[in-house]
Amino acid sequence: MPASPRSTRAALRPVCTAAAIRSSLSHSMRRPCSRTAEAMPAISAARPGAGRRSAARSPCSRARLFHRGSWSSTSVSGSANRGNTWFRCRWGPVRWRRRAPGTREMVRGLHGNRHGGRETRQNNRQNYLAGSVPCRERGEGVSDGESFAALLRAFRQAAGLTIEELSQASGVSVRAIGDMERGVSRGPQRRTVAALAEVLRLPPDEHDAFLAAARVGRPRSAPSVAGICELPRGIGDFTGREHELGLLWELAARNADGPAVPVTIWGTPGMGKTTLAVHAAGRLADLFPDGQFFLDLRGMDATPLASGAGLTRLLKALGMAERGIPADEQQRAGQYRALLRERRCLIVLDNAAGESQVRPLLPGGGPSMTLITSRRPLSGLEGVQQLPLAQLAQEESAALLRAIVGEPRSAAEPDAVSELARLCGHLPLAMRIAGNRLQSRPGWTIRHLAGRLDDEGRRLDALAAGDLQVAAAFALSYEQVTPTARRTFRRLALSTAPDFGIPLAAVLTELDLDDAEDALEELVDLGLLTSPYAGRYLFHDLVRLYARARLEQEEPAEAQEQARRRMEAWLLEVAVVAGRWFEPGYGAPPPQWHSLVTLDSRAEAGKWLRAEGTAWLDALRSAARRGEHATVIEVAESMNWFSDQWVPWEHWHEVFELSSGAARAMGDRVQEAAHLIHLSSVLSDHRRTEEGEATALRALELARETGDVRQQGRALFHAVQPTVHAFLNDPASVDPATLERALDDSRRAADFLLQAGDLEAYPQAMASYINVLRLAGHAEAALEQSLALVATLRDPAYGGFPAHVSQALGIALAQLGAAHLALERWEDAVGAFHEALGEMARARPHAEVVGRAQRRLGTALRHLGRVEEARRALAEGQRLLEEGGRPEQAAEVAEELQELTGPGNGA
Repeated sequence: MPASPRSTRAALRPVCTAAAIRSSLSHSMRRPCSRTAEAMPAISAARPGAGRRSAARSPCSRARLFHRGSWSSTSVSGSANRGNTWFRCRWGPVRWRRRAPGTREMVRGLHGNRHGGRETRQNNRQNYLAGSVPCRERGEGVSDGESFAALLRAFRQAAGLTIEELSQASGVSVRAIGDMERGVSRGPQRRTVAALAEVLRLPPDEHDAFLAAARVGRPRSAPSVAGICELPRGIGDFTGREHELGLLWELAARNADGPAVPVTIWGTPGMGKTTLAVHAAGRLADLFPDGQFFLDLRGMDATPLASGAGLTRLLKALGMAERGIPADEQQRAGQYRALLRERRCLIVLDNAAGESQVRPLLPGGGPSMTLITSRRPLSGLEGVQQLPLAQLAQEESAALLRAIVGEPRSAAEPDAVSELARLCGHLPLAMRIAGNRLQSRPGWTIRHLAGRLDDEGRRLDALAAGDLQVAAAFALSYEQVTPTARRTFRRLALSTAPDFGIPLAAVLTELDLDDAEDALEELVDLGLLTSPYAGRYLFHDLVRLYARARLEQEEPAEAQEQARRRMEAWLLEVAVVAGRWFEPGYGAPPPQWHSLVTLDSRAEAGKWLRAEGTAWLDALRSAARRGEHATVIEVAESMNWFSDQWVPWEHWHEVFELSSGAARAMGDRVQEAAHLIHLSSVLSDHRRTEEGEATALRALELARETGDVRQQGRALFHAVQPTVHAFLNDPASVDPATLERALDDSRRAADFLLQAGDLEAYPQAMASYINVLRLAGHAEAALEQSLALVATLRDPAYGGFPAHVSQALGIALAQLGAAHLALERWEDAVGAFHEALGEMARARPHAEVVGRAQRRLGTALRHLGRVEEARRALAEGQRLLEEGGRPEQAAEVAEELQELTGPGNGA
């Protein structure tokens, strides 16, 4: 009685490798190797199928039938048939099978030439195991997605299965298996890998290797903000729109040497506006050698992307450091236009809400071209080419479906293709989803899908909304996913953020991270979500509407509210923990804290706060609406220090408006004053100086009512800053009386803070006072106060957090150098600035502060005749002032540098 594969495998394992045993039992060998052949008599009495499931449980796979039956192999003569083996199966007719490539070489490499002796065989085996065969006996771990592709291909060939046979037996589509073997799909879902492994009948060690390779291919990274304004991947089977593409090419080529005309691509939802813009950008890449950039303006969101935030992202994409981006939106727009003036870039502004949102994002007169997509024509924009999109023509629609489904299948049912295009409303988005369904269901006919869409269409026709034509196709996708993925899809509609990560999905669905990721990836596979980069997912705006409708239909209001509250509570909890990384006295979260995200460093905390900014701000708004005043105040307080690290964010004023309002609602005037001071600070940072001064004065009034000395000092400090900034930018704009009042308020602010023991704010107030003294012409007094402040900060008894003391000392030394400079004590100024820059290198204050110190150092060195040192200091100062958002000061430094390069200056 012939032996079963399992018993054969067990008997051969002591003498042969797993790969050789598997090959010996597959269709890929004419005969077993010498060791295997010697071991065969010892197992020839084993019963067929021992330890295996009965044939009745799995009758469909020919490979499985082969493994269960008795077998023999016969070589086929003739050069045309070389490499083929003739197998006879007890349950089937004689059949042909091509031997897997390299089988003979693999076996010879593993076991050696029969006449080469034991040593030769051992050497050959060691050499081969050091190569590329995916064999766990090598003792090597799986390293990347290509290893999974190699493993799958080797295991399938060793089992003697074609891709089609493996697909039929496992339920995994032919296309999916092909993508895995080509390395396109590097990390398939766990259940997909398990289904393949079951059909391949791998022994435990190879089964583990197979699953490990798949896990490596799907890494899960911490949320993060990756790929700033990258152009999304285009559609490989893009079809139609030749007229529109020709017009865009003509406009781009016509303006190759002059100002480019912006183009607005507009039309109803689902027309493929974004797809056309991205495809056109790919075609036009050679005409725009300085790059293509993509920015989602989120025009259909309740809160579209602010123009200032869009400018920030584009400036970062163009290479500007975050610290160099001005807080003022107009300055940002100026820098953006200046950067594009000499560059030839293509900018895609997607999903615009209106003219006012887009206008600041348009380049000036340079050669860069802008493509804008919107549901609206944006006719209020001046000098913009309109490009309306209508529905695809019947011929284009059919061509698009044929490209997605495949020509052989479409050719068999040409009428059904046309009918399916009609049912999809000739909307590209709907046809793509329907085509994907056909791809994932090879057993379906096109007519069958058209019939299903027709049934859904009758149900949805009564809604009579244009975008609901797409809902029929969405419904088919929704029906194909697992119940867990459906629930994930519905619950994600509760998030108003433009994108989201795996932890947020896990919170909404109460799944662990692995299961949540599997559900998200399933939705991506079926086109209901997209994943712009690792660990982040987003809805198309139409799909979000459909998910919201399903949520309303399928889940009771109570369940929706519970999920929303759970999400918002989690967002605010993590926001507080992340924000406290930047607050003195807190830092890292306690060891026992764990909430699905990793916040092991300030960098990780900052990345999470930036990535989820829209989400936690929406949760804060909800808490304020519900009257959860204590929560609102706690979150805002934890953000105070982080707001100094993310100055360009447009929403800081709203955060502190909510918190000061919450304190006022609670009747807590101390907290109200504190958060009004925070609000005044961010308003001043954004050059809203009049609002900042008025807010600080309101805080001062409250602090006086409560008798809080510390708050009075802080409020006075912030009330003075608009005058200081105005004098620095334009001394003539500040009258002497205003300057004297600022001098008095600065001194009183420092006194209040010293009296309150505020060791963090006191040095800032004193530095401001010294600055005003020098600006008012009291250089000797400024020098005296600077020396006193430096001595105070260097006193070990001063206290305070070391990082803050170091930063304050650097600023105090810079004020000392400025006082020496005003008194023309050049050597003393150089020494003070060198000490200041040394402290700043440790404390890393804002780039603007360091840039001013470098500029003043350059001035002192120039007066000493040390031209080369002065040139280096000024160049560094110019760079830092540009990075710190002070282009006007950087331009002044550039003029000083130009003077240094003139005759007689060592140039």
